[in-house]
Amino acid sequence: MTDDVWTRDEPLSPCTKVCQIHPEMRLCIGCYRTIDEIARWSRLSDTERRLIMDALPDRAPMLARRRGGRAARLHKKP
Repeated sequence: MTDDVWTRDEPLSPCTKVCQIHPEMRLCIGCYRTIDEIARWSRLSDTERRLIMDALPDRAPMLARRRGGRAARLHKKP
């Protein structure tokens, strides 16, 4: 038996429950959406959501992790 009440045709949220906004890029490091996109998500049309979902993979490289901090200093050659 299926529960048709909870079946939806709209794209699911890309939220990964890692909700942290990158301070410089202003993107969520979990789903790569902007704050504005996150805030408006429930009011967006299916088409708008699909366009955002299609753009998210291209945003991932924008948040490449820096190589710095303590780990980099420990392995630094004198």
